[in-house]
Amino acid sequence: MANCRIKMFQLRRLIELRLKGTSKRNLARILAISRTTVQHYLTQLEALFPTLEPLLAWDDAQLDRLLTASVVPQVKHPTLAELFPTYERELAKPGVTRQQLWMEYRLQHPDGPRYSQFNHLFRQWQGQQKVVMHLEHKAGEQLFIDFAGDKLYLTDPQTGQIRAVEFFVAILPCSQLTYAQAVASQQQEDFIAALQAALVYIGGVPQAIVPDNFKAAVTRADRYEPTINQTLQDFASHHQTAIYPTRSGKPRDKALVESAVRILYQRIYAPLRNRAFATLVDLNKAIWQLLDVHNRTCLQGKEYSRRDRFEQLERVWLQPLPTQAYELKRYCMAKVHPNGHAQLQQDKHHYSVPYRLVGQMVKFIYTQDSVEIYHHFERVAVHSRQHTSGQYTTLREHLHPHHQWLSQWSPLFFEEQAAKIGPHTVQIIQELLRLRTYPEQAYRSCAGVLSLAKGYGSDRLERACQRALHYQATSYRLVKSILERELDRLDLEPVPIDVIPPCQHENIRGASAYQ
Repeated sequence: MANCRIKMFQLRRLIELRLKGTSKRNLARILAISRTTVQHYLTQLEALFPTLEPLLAWDDAQLDRLLTASVVPQVKHPTLAELFPTYERELAKPGVTRQQLWMEYRLQHPDGPRYSQFNHLFRQWQGQQKVVMHLEHKAGEQLFIDFAGDKLYLTDPQTGQIRAVEFFVAILPCSQLTYAQAVASQQQEDFIAALQAALVYIGGVPQAIVPDNFKAAVTRADRYEPTINQTLQDFASHHQTAIYPTRSGKPRDKALVESAVRILYQRIYAPLRNRAFATLVDLNKAIWQLLDVHNRTCLQGKEYSRRDRFEQLERVWLQPLPTQAYELKRYCMAKVHPNGHAQLQQDKHHYSVPYRLVGQMVKFIYTQDSVEIYHHFERVAVHSRQHTSGQYTTLREHLHPHHQWLSQWSPLFFEEQAAKIGPHTVQIIQELLRLRTYPEQAYRSCAGVLSLAKGYGSDRLERACQRALHYQATSYRLVKSILERELDRLDLEPVPIDVIPPCQHENIRGASAYQ
């Protein structure tokens, strides 16, 4: 049919037969095409290549681009084609457009092509390249992330049991620098750790992170307003970047990362297929060795590698990493109990909040080491995380004023308060604490003794404690009785024990009974 291209298998057969010396007449008869068509294709190919033998190693896509480019009329501005490789690198920089490059070219070459022809010639040059870079991706603009469909495996050295692990992949679309890592699962902890490692590997932060719609990244997929997982959103805020998920049902949005995964199947999965690994550490060491080779291998048809392009073009456009590494945060809600504490369900540990929030719902944001509590977007408490179940962590300033006094009770506290009154009061407090098996049993008695200073004054309380010690009796009731009866106002008259006459009674045996 007129103006129709011959099939690629026909073109390959034409090249093979021509290399064997087959005439054009016989070529037309064997391939069932006209001699004019044979002449047309041979003229194009022989004008470009002295010998047709190298073309046999080309794939169909390369041959098709060769023929498409060869039928375009010759360019009147040969110097323009020499600038196209430079333009390719410039277009990868943020803010650079084709129109800007065309205007700069016209300033130096006023007789140059119009803008529409400039675009046409540039696309034609791209078609002649064996690898066409996606120039719409700007340097430092995005980082694509995804999990591979096929899994890797760990083998227990003792039982031989096999356990599947996930394969995380991240790629910078401009330079195509790739990062990969095996993780235990797609859960938040593993996903965030892998993403953090990817940013450290590339040494910076892009303007946006582009994940697929898996649960660890997107809570609810939507074409226009997807709901980002709160942990991932917090991760992005920490690194001052944005999360821009791919559209669900739009495979072209993530074609680049899926293409990277297919390449890694060949360059990582295949070399590791006959090796057994017991731990993720060993597996990742092997992955990173192969990954380094992958990033340093020249791109097909190019004189530079992914690593070269990244270092020369993209690294400078990345934002710096934060000085402090991101710490994974979790979230939960809880109700404040009447005692002014809310329970972190994960550890079943109770943390104090200001007493005014009793009965209110609060939000826990906690890491491995710290616990923050929020109420209506206001942080009301910060604690060090404790993992002891059923215990309480309390800050005194959170308690009601009356409870703050109770929370201070301890042997040292009571002794310090008694020292402000006098030494005899200190002796009474120490004796009360000594007479109980546990100090906590004497706290109320100690508090009662000290409270007498409010009604009777510190001086009278000190004298009352002195008289109680003189009686060799220690109790809150005795000290209170001395003050009520105003015995503290009387002078002490010590009576030696040896002048007290022994009691005489018929029922008392006497000392002689024990000799």
